[in-house]
Amino acid sequence: SGQVRGLCGTFNGDQRDEFTTPEGDVEPGVAAFANAFRAAGACPALGPAIPDPCDGFPGSRERAEAACAVLMGPAFQ
Repeated sequence: SGQVRGLCGTFNGDQRDEFTTPEGDVEPGVAAFANAFRAAGACPALGPAIPDPCDGFPGSRERAEAACAVLMGPAFQ
């Protein structure tokens, strides 16, 4: 506890600093935080909206909905 930083957060019990960038800035949103760790040219920068993960993997929506149905079902209520 209190000895980590990065994409997994700071793990210090203070949620206000979980989005601390490598430069030490605290970003208010997920996209700006993730972009701070992006390797130049490795992948496109995230926009302000969080992308739908199913859009990048055609055919996965049905499997994801089936898995969520189990989690939302009576076994977990």
